[in-house]
Amino acid sequence: PRVNDRRVDDEGGRRRFKSMILPPYMRRSPKVTEVLPLLYLHGLSSGDFVPALEEFFGTEAGLSAATITRLTEQWQQEREHFMNRDLCARDYVYVWVDGIHTGVRLGSEDRLCCLVMIGARLDGTKELVAIAEGLRESTESWAGLMRDLKKRGMRAPELAVGDGALGFWSAIRDVFPGTRCQRDWVHKTANVLDSMPKSVHSRAKAAIKEITQAEDKKHAGRAIEGFADEFSVKWPKAVSKIVEDKEALLTFYDYPAEHWRHLRTTNPIESVFAPVRARTEITKGPGSRQAGLAMIFKLMEAAEGRWRKLTGHHLVALVRAGAKFRNGELVEGSEREKVAA
Repeated sequence: PRVNDRRVDDEGGRRRFKSMILPPYMRRSPKVTEVLPLLYLHGLSSGDFVPALEEFFGTEAGLSAATITRLTEQWQQEREHFMNRDLCARDYVYVWVDGIHTGVRLGSEDRLCCLVMIGARLDGTKELVAIAEGLRESTESWAGLMRDLKKRGMRAPELAVGDGALGFWSAIRDVFPGTRCQRDWVHKTANVLDSMPKSVHSRAKAAIKEITQAEDKKHAGRAIEGFADEFSVKWPKAVSKIVEDKEALLTFYDYPAEHWRHLRTTNPIESVFAPVRARTEITKGPGSRQAGLAMIFKLMEAAEGRWRKLTGHHLVALVRAGAKFRNGELVEGSEREKVAA
């Protein structure tokens, strides 16, 4: 059904239609490649696609059911081509990974889950590396993806950023043993807070911020000790989640300070899927799992155009060359030694 744009607010003024599905940046200049995937992943029935799209693009856009079907088939082919492309000319120095569960069941009772990887190239440009169906916590799912990427020419990244619960970590140690690991602080913070009462969340968040925003690894370590002193008596489980992962949580201090804000979290992935993850209910969606993957692929592809280069992008090549950084600063001589070698 069409949206009623004639509603009025409590003061009698015109109430404008506002999409609860599209994030603000899409509302300004919506594109079919962004809107259709979001509608799909929100479980909209196939019969409602056309009227819903007409609200954004008008009837003159000619978005019939047949057009949507053709687009879906085309996007499936594009994703398959993307996942078979040669990677020899690509060099991803940093990668961000996550397993994304959608709130829509596609083709079965199981929710669609896809494994996503974004990489930063030598010039600091971020781009989608891979998107494939798999189990988030499964080492074998991630290992299969990693082996395929390596077979197609992908080099070992210098650093990978992701949630500690992923099966990815065992997989990358097997496929790319030289890649270092950085745990995602957003996931970690959520896990820590889950083990604490809401009454102390604000205090805990402030204490965690003292860790992540510390000027160097030494001060971050002291902040972790302070966190433990304050909360370990009453909430030892919450404290252990940080203490036991200390090294992997503080790896980012061994890279350029300009890159720290990028390396602490998997935000490039999180920001794309926030509108989908905001759903709490699970619905039965239309179409197949392959179509669902194609929709997620197009969502990522559209987002890629908005990603900015890493701050201090000129330093990415130094990281790849093996230059050493301590607490964000280039170690004197390490750059010259690597160039000479």
